[in-house]
Amino acid sequence: MDEHHDVHTGLHSEHGGQPGEHPGRARNPVIKVADLAWLEFEKPDLAKAERFAHAFGFVTALRTTGELHLRGSDPTAPCVVIRHGPRERFLGPAFRAAEATDLRRLATATGREVTRPPDTIGGRMVELPDPSGLRVRVVADPHPLSALPAQPAHTFNFGHDPHRINATQRPPREPATVQRLGHLVLQSTSHRQTLDWYLEYLGMIVSDFLYFPGQRERGPTMSFIRCDRGGEPADHHTLALTLGPSNRYVHSAYQVADLDALAAGGQYLREHGYRHSWGIGRHIQGSQIFDYWRDPGGFMVEHFSDGDLFDNTLEPGWAPMSASGLSQWGPAVTQDFLGMRPGRESLRELRSVLTALREDNEFNLNRLLGLLKVARS
Repeated sequence: MDEHHDVHTGLHSEHGGQPGEHPGRARNPVIKVADLAWLEFEKPDLAKAERFAHAFGFVTALRTTGELHLRGSDPTAPCVVIRHGPRERFLGPAFRAAEATDLRRLATATGREVTRPPDTIGGRMVELPDPSGLRVRVVADPHPLSALPAQPAHTFNFGHDPHRINATQRPPREPATVQRLGHLVLQSTSHRQTLDWYLEYLGMIVSDFLYFPGQRERGPTMSFIRCDRGGEPADHHTLALTLGPSNRYVHSAYQVADLDALAAGGQYLREHGYRHSWGIGRHIQGSQIFDYWRDPGGFMVEHFSDGDLFDNTLEPGWAPMSASGLSQWGPAVTQDFLGMRPGRESLRELRSVLTALREDNEFNLNRLLGLLKVARS
């Protein structure tokens, strides 16, 4: 039956799991994080990174010889912290604790200490590795940032209920205004172990599971997980984890006001010579309108708008993974987005496949065949 599953129907099932399958949440998590706080990168050229950031829609919150903080218009911590270093690399995410007292609870459970981030950020934090070795920080009380002017919302004449009379619609072709950091996607060779770690220690819960076609009995291979804020709705996914031949950053996503902001901002990026990856379209899991770009270092970043919000009552949906199932509408998914574009990225991933198949992890030959089937679908 799964082989003929139509990914464009039943986009989310409140009770999609079968007996014995992963429940999508831990029974008694150590803490429950409230959101992503920021992402940290290392780059050799901060000036080039800042130029792209401004074209993408960030505002510089701090710039020193060794550090660059990029923010959106929302009154939160910086979305991105970039440190000067010898090469392009993702350093890890920081999550915001729901309560400052959660840091002590997390430190005790993991044998870590509560420490202080750099003075440029402030607050307190616990730093620990996830099962893939990625550095994860959980933070509380960083230096506050005041709100910036938001991109004005448009007035639409949709259907038979017009609101714009004797006025035109002329969205300027300018950078979209990033509002906030939305989510992070990571690839891991140990999907189940990494997923369980985030559920157990950070209290996150699964919104949707995907599995390789014909391999549901082997368990999920992608998990879209959200913060558990009880009755307060949270983004469909704050973190997404996917099984693959290497442990790596896949992409991060930043919210903008609406489709016009996303499209006009994309046109601005295109005119300034930046590399488009995929879009514009609308996702299935999460429902976001999306548009993907590559920064000068090759990292994939996403503009998104109009995403789903779930409270903690919704159980995980289950669906087979497919390339065509990545969007409800939009252009066909690109080789660049799938990591198959000829070049350094695809060669690096091929080498990772050969390495992973020789090691003891979840990415075995059956999983490779499943992944190839996804890419052809």
